[in-house]
Amino acid sequence: MTSAHAQRRAKRRRETLRTLAFMSPWLIGFGVFFAYPLVSTVYFSLMKYDGLNPPTWRGLDNWTYVLTSLPKFWPAMQNTLWLAVVMVACRVLFGLGTGLLITKVKTGTGIFRTLFYLPYLAPPVAATLAFVFLLNPGTGPVNSLIEAVGLPAPSWFNDADWSKPALTVLAVWGVGDLMVIFMAALLDVPREQYEAAELDGASAWQRFRFVTLPNISPIILFAVVTGIIGAMQYYTQPIVAAKVASGVMGGSGQTFEPGYPDDSTLTLPQLVYNLGFGRFDYGAACVVALVLFALSMTFTALLMRRRGGLIGSGD
Repeated sequence: MTSAHAQRRAKRRRETLRTLAFMSPWLIGFGVFFAYPLVSTVYFSLMKYDGLNPPTWRGLDNWTYVLTSLPKFWPAMQNTLWLAVVMVACRVLFGLGTGLLITKVKTGTGIFRTLFYLPYLAPPVAATLAFVFLLNPGTGPVNSLIEAVGLPAPSWFNDADWSKPALTVLAVWGVGDLMVIFMAALLDVPREQYEAAELDGASAWQRFRFVTLPNISPIILFAVVTGIIGAMQYYTQPIVAAKVASGVMGGSGQTFEPGYPDDSTLTLPQLVYNLGFGRFDYGAACVVALVLFALSMTFTALLMRRRGGLIGSGD
């Protein structure tokens, strides 16, 4: 009995070691690129650290400062949440609508697919620069067309009420990635289900609701989750738009506080960078980074748990 028990234990040990060996690339990557940075961020959020002197213990003082005394934190939080909800919803709806439209086109599908996908390939900085000039309130062609039809022209990136909608228009313009994903999902829906629904007298809306949506629901969930994660990392476009619209391009002798106009384009990633590398307050920067991480995890967990409510029920 003792010998047989020892053999079973040795076999289990060999199987465990074999499993760990196969998992070692993932375990190393997880430890180096996720676990260690996360633990370090939590550690430095409790310290006073400027990157030059040794860190000193501050406890929850950094958290108190960020949540109660940092004037730009709550505007950045509101802007980030606005972009995570409105911008992501617009991108998903427009990507799905474009994918549906192209799948219904009988001729020239390749041309339309290429035209809608090309904007996604534009570098973010170049695309943002182009949009700022197109939406320039004084000389931009978009406002000239709006005024030509007798409508009031907004100031876009120079107006706090229109800066986030302008960023949303920019994001929707580059929706080619979602369009391709949704096209693949739509073309994979079984035709037999559409035929059965037509025989039952289902309208176009009913076929979309009870046949299309249930079949592409995993893709919608994927698009929303990845979109929210992207919105939580939104940095390049708003800061480039703010710099160009304000006329401050960061040249010699120029200083720039992100968020122009009136903190309306300030996001949490910008605040992390500004606190850490602009003010050398790594403790406060780590607090904002942890808040950003918590928001991303909360959104993802809610969406995964409420998957049915996200896309509607076919019952």
